[in-house]
Amino acid sequence: MARTSASANSTTYLPGHQDEAVILDFIGALERTGGRAPERRPAIVSADGTQHEIPEAMVDVLRQVAHALGAGMGVNVAPLNAMLTTQEAADFLGISRPTLVRILERGELPMEQPGRHRYVRLSDLLEYQQRSRADRRRALSDMVRLSEEVGLYEATDGPAPSMR
Repeated sequence: MARTSASANSTTYLPGHQDEAVILDFIGALERTGGRAPERRPAIVSADGTQHEIPEAMVDVLRQVAHALGAGMGVNVAPLNAMLTTQEAADFLGISRPTLVRILERGELPMEQPGRHRYVRLSDLLEYQQRSRADRRRALSDMVRLSEEVGLYEATDGPAPSMR
C-alpha cells in the first residue's frame, strides 16, 4: 500500500495491486465479525502475543477504509480538532470563510466566541453538513416533482426549442 502525505497532519493511502487479495480477505474478516456476541470482538495481537480488543468505532473506521481500498480508491486520514477555526470549518464544508461567517451570523450553525475569534464544534459542523445535504436533496426532489407536474419531462414532437 503506497503512502503519500497531503499535508503535515494527514496521510493518503493508495491501494497497491499486490495488496488486493489481502485487503479483500481483511474485508471478509471484518464482515464476519458483525453481529457476533461481544466476547467475539475483533482484536489486534501484538508481537508478544497479547490481544488488544479493537473498539467498535475503530472497527467501523477499518471497515470503511478497507472497502475504499478494496474498490481501488485512495483514503486520506487527517486528524481534526474538536473545535475548528472558521477557516478550518469552511475548508471542511468546501465553502469560503466569508460564506461560513454569514452562516454563523444567521444562527444556522452554532459557534463559540471566547474572545475575538469564532470557533465551531466539529460535531455541530457534521450535523450542519447532514442537514444541508438533506435540504438540498429535498429541494431537488421538489424541483423534479414540480417539473413533472407541468410536463417539462415529457417528450416533444419536433425540434428542441431554440435558446436565445
